[in-house]
Amino acid sequence: MDKNHYISSGILELYVAGALSEKENAEVYALLQKYPELLQEVLEIEGAVVALTAATSHGKTQHLLKSIKTKINNAEHTITPTITLQKQNYNWATYSGWAAALVLGVGLTWMVLQNKNLQSRIEISNTQQSLLEIQIENAKLNLNEANSLISILRDDAITKIDLGGQGHFTATYAKVYWDKDQQRIFLDAEGLPEPPKGKVYQVWSLTLAPLAPTSLGTITNFSDDTNKIFEISNPNKSEAFGITLEPLGGSKTPTMDQLYVLGTVNSTS
Repeated sequence: MDKNHYISSGILELYVAGALSEKENAEVYALLQKYPELLQEVLEIEGAVVALTAATSHGKTQHLLKSIKTKINNAEHTITPTITLQKQNYNWATYSGWAAALVLGVGLTWMVLQNKNLQSRIEISNTQQSLLEIQIENAKLNLNEANSLISILRDDAITKIDLGGQGHFTATYAKVYWDKDQQRIFLDAEGLPEPPKGKVYQVWSLTLAPLAPTSLGTITNFSDDTNKIFEISNPNKSEAFGITLEPLGGSKTPTMDQLYVLGTVNSTS
């Protein structure tokens, strides 16, 4: 028997597909036991069928389908000398199962991808909504703060102190609005430049007789504050206010050669 011709006839593909008669199945089975080459071919065909079922790539499935279809078409026109083929109704249920598995695999893949895309869009939407809510809340707080500040600055009981530039910093300026009843000041530091890296502005309350400075703290958020207005506690009986540039953490006494602005309470116009 010409084994190569037998293999190319397509009879083995029909055997794997279950499309042969009982007699033909028995004849192929006998040949498989006799010829290891035929058994190896059957094993490879079965492997191809498994790959077809599991594959999701269109190119791979088309190649396998084309190969099987070619061999089946050849089988319809070729009769081997050892086995007489009879016209059979092929077991299309088997092929339908393969096709169904392929369609199911592609469908599941598509559904997973769509689900991931939907989840991503939902997460983006939720993030955008959260950011919008934060912006709205910040806008409300800023508006309330601005209205509150306006009412305070317009209060006749508030004392305004102008702080003028000193020494090498004559171009700088600031204003202090002193609310004595609430023991606090509002410092308008718009006229001060951004402090260099590693430095902070420190605010001082001063008495003049005798001269004694008391620290009101450092402005650590100067760069982050857009309006440059800072509320600072001041329980002191201040006669003047000054601002110096100090190292991070502040200093116990003001660094006089870094005194940017100074103003006395009784100098208010």
